[in-house]
Amino acid sequence: MIKIALASGKGGTGKTFVATNIFHTLLQNNHRAMLVDCDAEAPNAIAFFKTKLIDKYEVTQLVPVINTETCTFCSKCHEYCNYNAIFILPPMRIIKVIEDLCHGCGACSVACEFGAITEKPVLLGQVTRFLTNEIPSLIEARINIGVMSPVPVIKAAVKQIDNIADIVIMDSPPGTSCPFIQTVSSADYVLLVTEPTPFGLSDLRQSVETLKVIEKSFGVIINRAGLGNNNVKEYLEQEMIPLLLEIPYSRKIAGLYSRGKIVSETDHLFARQLMALVDNIILQHGDSNNKR
Repeated sequence: MIKIALASGKGGTGKTFVATNIFHTLLQNNHRAMLVDCDAEAPNAIAFFKTKLIDKYEVTQLVPVINTETCTFCSKCHEYCNYNAIFILPPMRIIKVIEDLCHGCGACSVACEFGAITEKPVLLGQVTRFLTNEIPSLIEARINIGVMSPVPVIKAAVKQIDNIADIVIMDSPPGTSCPFIQTVSSADYVLLVTEPTPFGLSDLRQSVETLKVIEKSFGVIINRAGLGNNNVKEYLEQEMIPLLLEIPYSRKIAGLYSRGKIVSETDHLFARQLMALVDNIILQHGDSNNKR
């Protein structure tokens, strides 16, 4: 199995467009492929496919509950919490858990020596599995409204990946923060999708530097090529970063995508380009993946 993450420094570059078209192309070429929509705040990959629900399960997180009758207001739980999720005013004998800031690490329970802290489950979101073409091949992570971080839900979705697929496509959240890290950390290769604009270049730089730090292999796809300037291509040449594919700026492509259509289904040249891209990634990175 090889896992390929589609990522971008900013939203709107066409990351999901590329991910869904690669996934469809793999299925059309009889590959055992799986698509995991890790963009848990706004998952939309399912909109492009006819699916059947397999199952859905809830993702919860344990958060502390403090018994003020037992609590001595020693402040140790507050001191142990790296996320400032426990508010305390000892002179006023006030202590509160800010559930939106809690990461469920359990440090406060370890700190408390008086048994004043118990835990309760809080619902974060859902992970749903679907059939496409009668094969279990699409997983969606979705957080509930108001939840601060999608990381636990993304982690739960990634855990659902099993050995029924040879190639896993992971649609990462945009940006370079924790959700992005959680998704790409389990990938064998990262495809960065960018656009030839100043904002595209700025956020591409951040993505590149982040992937270098966590030592992930990556290449770049320029979407809407011809729209802006050549600064992105010049940056890639200077940094010796592989430019794997340029997708032209096209009203036709934009129209098909906006209607929930898979472009590679009718654009056979595009389908061949995507298949060649994946074949090259497998050739270069599949062996090292199998050795681990």
